Amino acid sequence: HVMRLFLTQYHNSNTAKSHCNKECSCNSNTKVVDCRGRGLYDIPRRLHPDTQELYLQDNRIRGLGSMAFREIPLVRILDLSNNSITSISPTALLGLRTLQRLSLADNSLRELDKRLLGPIRSLSHLDLSHNSLWGLPGVMGDSLQNLSHLGLAHNRLTRLDRSLLEALTHLDSLTLRGNPWRCDCQLIGLKLWLETYLFKGGVVDEVLCSQPEDMRERDLQKIPYQLFHACMTTSYHYLFANIHHLESERLMRGAGGMTECETKQRQRPVNLRHAIATVIITGVVCGIVCLMMLAAAVYGCAYAAIMAKYQRELKKNEELAAAQGADHATADEKEPLENAIA
Repeated sequence: HVMRLFLTQYHNSNTAKSHCNKECSCNSNTKVVDCRGRGLYDIPRRLHPDTQELYLQDNRIRGLGSMAFREIPLVRILDLSNNSITSISPTALLGLRTLQRLSLADNSLRELDKRLLGPIRSLSHLDLSHNSLWGLPGVMGDSLQNLSHLGLAHNRLTRLDRSLLEALTHLDSLTLRGNPWRCDCQLIGLKLWLETYLFKGGVVDEVLCSQPEDMRERDLQKIPYQLFHACMTTSYHYLFANIHHLESERLMRGAGGMTECETKQRQRPVNLRHAIATVIITGVVCGIVCLMMLAAAVYGCAYAAIMAKYQRELKKNEELAAAQGADHATADEKEPLENAIA
């Protein structure tokens, strides 16, 4: 029995070692694989399929290919921070349905594909800080509904799609500092969302304006709405502050997507269908208000006319009654005089 137990442990130990890359250290009990600071250029292979935590920070990984983690479908924590990642395949995380924490901080990412987090619904912690991201696709919010922390600090964000933020119903903390925020009319949506988010108990660091020059280094949350007065009166941007933007990939529809050598990210267009719908609804509301005002005016005129007619008739009746009273008084005066003569 003792020999059998020894052989079983020896077999399990050899099995664990056979599923552990020589560049990493593996713990079969905690199911943790530590590959930090090993100078790796690629994702290590021959990892145990039961791995739940994989640490790959402080390496030289430059990209993530399709199904890069197919050997470890049960991984819950994946740390890829402080590498040189510039590109991630849209299907790189395919199969990781139990992933809870993902860190891509301190890399060189310029954009994320909207399909990257598509099949993942359990993600609670996402750190994208210290990259070169220009924005995040609004539709990515569908995969982030259970997110409690989102790190976007120190990127190149000038604005943020409010549709993405509104999908983060369980968000507890958000980092936005260190971005070149452009505090113009298109950022009113973020200002409105932040007020609601903070009122519900959310935590956010700060949104310091970088442009325009007269708002430089000012905190968006402390800028009074009066400074956005021009947006409200002379620009359609205020009307469209709550309109969802289409992600930049729609510009590439039919063109097969953005090539790897293309460096400039295309600007997001405004969702014209939502914009037209908003204008139509606004027009209908204004029309109803005008009709109500017209009805009130007609009613007021009719009421005034009726009251004027009533006053004229009342005055006429008073004059007639006064005349009749005078006639009766004259008759009463003549009657005693005639009696006296008689």
